[in-house]
Amino acid sequence: MARLDQVITNIVDIFMEYADDEGKKCQLSKAELKKLFETEIQSAELKDKISANDIEEAMELLDKNHDGQVNFREFSRCVCDLAKCYYHKKMGRGGKKGKCRGHEGEEEDCKS
Repeated sequence: MARLDQVITNIVDIFMEYADDEGKKCQLSKAELKKLFETEIQSAELKDKISANDIEEAMELLDKNHDGQVNFREFSRCVCDLAKCYYHKKMGRGGKKGKCRGHEGEEEDCKS
């Protein structure tokens, strides 16, 4: 399988695996999101962006419709924003104080 194919399938598979642990199917609860971050993000560069201590804030930023759950669209935005932050860091354009450009162009914390 090509690398991008693998990345896309991994993102979907990881979401589905953790979203089906408890609560609503195909949505991540706060506990599921925390478990996903703690287990699936091992790189120090990325782990610093979403720490277990900041899970409440991360959940608030991700849960755009404020239903207490993170759906696949909200999760995808998170993954996209983490990828953008990592890209900017590699390019030496990380911005001030760990900030990067969000999905709508405004500067935002990489936790989202």
